[in-house]
Parts: sequence; structure tokens; C-alpha cells
Amino acid sequence: MNTKQVSETMVPAKRLVWALVTAGVLGAAGGAAAMRGAVAIKTSATPAEAATPASELLASAAPSAQGPAPVATPAPAGFPDFAQIAARQGAAVVNISVTGSVKTSMRRGQQPQLDPNDPFYEFFRRFGVPGMPGAPEGREMPTRGQGSGFIVSDDGVILTNAHVVRDASEVTVKLTDRREFRAKVLGADPKTDVAVIKIEAKGLPTVQLGSTKDLRVGEWVLAIGSPYGFENSVSAGVVSAKGRALPQENFVPFLQTDVAINPGNSGGPLFNARGEVVGINSQIYSQSGGYQGLSFAIPIELANRVRQQIQNGGKAQHARLGVTIQDVNQSFADSFKLERPEGALVASVEEGGPAAKAGLRPGDVILKFKGQAIVASTDLPTLLGLATPGESAKLEIWRQGKREEISAKLGDANDKGAQVASSDEAGPAQGKLGLALRPLQPEEKRESGLREGLVVEDAGGPAAQAGVRPGDVLLAVNGTPVSSIEQVRSVVAGAEKSVALLVQRGKEKIFVPVRLG
Repeated sequence: MNTKQVSETMVPAKRLVWALVTAGVLGAAGGAAAMRGAVAIKTSATPAEAATPASELLASAAPSAQGPAPVATPAPAGFPDFAQIAARQGAAVVNISVTGSVKTSMRRGQQPQLDPNDPFYEFFRRFGVPGMPGAPEGREMPTRGQGSGFIVSDDGVILTNAHVVRDASEVTVKLTDRREFRAKVLGADPKTDVAVIKIEAKGLPTVQLGSTKDLRVGEWVLAIGSPYGFENSVSAGVVSAKGRALPQENFVPFLQTDVAINPGNSGGPLFNARGEVVGINSQIYSQSGGYQGLSFAIPIELANRVRQQIQNGGKAQHARLGVTIQDVNQSFADSFKLERPEGALVASVEEGGPAAKAGLRPGDVILKFKGQAIVASTDLPTLLGLATPGESAKLEIWRQGKREEISAKLGDANDKGAQVASSDEAGPAQGKLGLALRPLQPEEKRESGLREGLVVEDAGGPAAQAGVRPGDVLLAVNGTPVSSIEQVRSVVAGAEKSVALLVQRGKEKIFVPVRLG
């Protein structure tokens, strides 16, 4: 299973697993046996017991004649009262059922290619894909999925994940009192995976929204949702990390937890120890399709901001700077004389974009955005996602060995998104740079649109090990533009541990760190 697991489906009844307590007591070591395909039945049940509700049998299992029946006790000191949180907030958590359709277009016998990011992936994986043998071709086939959500206003406004309601033709919301409502999707923002839906009802229970600002790593958190269709299931854990960046998810500083989250939990709330919602459970990292201890939630401040934008204008807005950035590793830090490997290295600047108008250049390292420190390069898109298009933002940058401040008027990410550049892994190497270079010919300048640069004729030694290839065009060394071999030699001669080479490969510009020794 890929890193992102966002499918929401009901497990068939034949696959349900029920535990049978054989020793007459409840507990992790109580001798539980598992059965598949049917509800477990107590083998020695008397007729009276067989007619008694399960809740009464469980309630009467533990007490004995040796002492009084146990009474409810508060949670131990230092532990949150999960039972109270579930009782107080559970009624505002809803189950969401989604109906959609997919058009069959595959030839009979053709092997399907399933997208793990599709909300109906798990449904297709379990029950087959329309278009396979036996399915009519060229027709709309119904699909179904499930997720969770939570009520944020008593008139029926609900927050959930965008992937839960993506491509849905019908959305049904089921409350804990078993009432069901047809929901309208007010809007969805794929960039943050937040969606807002609404049902026509009044006087509904609502959750209390909290803040992640004071949330600490190691604090208790609790999730309520519908994993595999089991409505209002509660699971608990701790905050594992804050501000976690995930691949292709540049606009969200995720909360990482070890709370048990499974398909169906998506869109459900994550509560802190005070019973306040601090996040929306959105993704898991899994190689099996199920929980493996790595769960990710969207911070509630970001989700609520998106909700307000959708309710006010029908869509969410995110700011754009117009740069391609890379992470600053130790080699880049050594090359640019930075004290530590932090910041967002500007690999390229969009022509005519906000960054270009502000004077930002390739080779600049963005250290702060609106006063907020940029530690990892992924911090910048996250902060941009919280900014407003059209506003002016101050950037602290590192340029040619010193700090500078510039101001940029931000654009709209809906027009064109910011990108994060990637490069080949750079490994340690010894010796000289190892490049055979020549100047660009006039026709090459016209074709590439470059004014200056040096073509890599051959690559060996440290440069080749770092990922530089023949055909790359060397544009700058340590942020200094180069147009002659002498310039390259001069800059490299003054470098101590490593150099940062800005190369153009096709239409992409990336920095490649080269360790000199």
C-alpha cells in the first residue's frame, strides 16, 4: 500500500472479527478467541443466558460473592477522562456515506490500474473493478464510500475531508441518534483536503474547536470516527510530531499521532485532553491498508480558515510566491556559508511572478517568511497556504553571505501552484569537481532561452556522484552566475567542503550539492 491511504469503505459482514471471552472476565489477557464469518456464541450458555442481552451478560461477568460490585471511578491522575470526552462530544460526530459512479472503458480481460489515492480504491480492491470480465463496458457503474465528519454549527454545517466527498453524486449524513440527512457539498479544497457540507437541521449538537498552538508532542489525543463503517468508534494515543510535511501535500503542516486511524476515520475529529477539536484525521502511512502507528491530522486552525473562506466565497484561497525551492542540507549550508542547514533554497523564479517582481533570485535562501522561521523547505508552502493572495509579505533571505530583507506582493495559488524541486541523492565523494564544460553555442542559447551557461560535456568524480549529467547546463556555482570555465575554477578554488551547482536539465532548474572532500 502506498504512503497515502484515503479509502473509505464498509467491510463485508463475512469478514467481521468478534472476540469471545471464555473465562468470564474482561481484559487483555482474558483468553479471547476469534471467529470469522459469524457472531461468536458462548458454547456453554444456558437458556436464560441465551435470552439475556449481551450488555447485561458483560455487566454481570466480573462481580463475585467475595466483594461488592465495582463502581465507576474517575480516570487516574495525569490521564484525561476519555469516557467523558466521548460522551460529551460523540453526538456531534457523524458518519458520511457517499455514492458516486465510474464509467467502464476497459477492454475485457485488461488488468485494472487502481489509484491508491482514489476514495473508492478499497472498494474496487475488495469487490472488483467495473470493466473486468462480466461487467458491461461503456456504462456508468455505481460506487460507494464512507467517511466521518463533525458538526461545527447547530444549523448543520459539517467539516470533513475533501477526498471523502470527491466526485460524489450523493452524500448522506447519519447522526448518532440514527437520523439520516441528504447533505449538500458547499465546497472542497483539494490543496488542504478540507471540505464543508451542510444538512438541513436545527438545534444539532456541536463540537468545541480548540487550538494546536499550545499542543505539545506527547500529549494525549482522542479520535472518534467510523473505521470500516463501525460508527462512533473511539481510539486514543499521543501527539507524535507537529508541523509534519508529507509528499505532495505542501499546504498542510500535519499533526502526526499514534492514534489508531483506519479507512472510514477520514474526516473525523481529533480531540485534545480537554475535549476540544485540534485536527481532522486525514491520512495514514500504511503498507497493509490498515493502521500501522502513523496517523496524520489537519490542524483545526487551517481547516476552520478554509471553512470560513468556503462559506463566504465558495472556495478557498492560498497565496503564491512563484518560486521552485529545495531543502538546504549540510552540503548546501557549507556552500553558501550558512551557520546551519535551514531555509528554503530558491532553485528558480517564475518569470513575471511575485518573487521575480520582488527581486528574489536563484541561489537565495529564504530564512523567514512574515517573521516565521523556515527550518525545512516545506515550511514555506505551509506558511504561504495560510497567507492571503494580494497581501504584502516580508522575507528574510541569505544572499552572497549576508542577510537581506525584501517585500513581495503575494499572488493566488489557484492561478499557478508553488513547486518543490527535487534532485538526485548526493553522496560523499573525493577529488576535484570532475566536469568537462564548454560555453553555450548561439543556437543553443536561442533554443534554450538562456543567455549564459556552460554545457556539461562529461561528468565524473564528485559531480557525477552527486547527480550531474552530460547535457546539463551549468548556470551558477554557489549562487554566482558563470559563463566561463575560469569563473567556475575560481569559485571552486575558494570553496572548502562543497559547492552548490545550479543546473538546468530540460526545462527544470535544480541545485545539486557536490561534496569536494
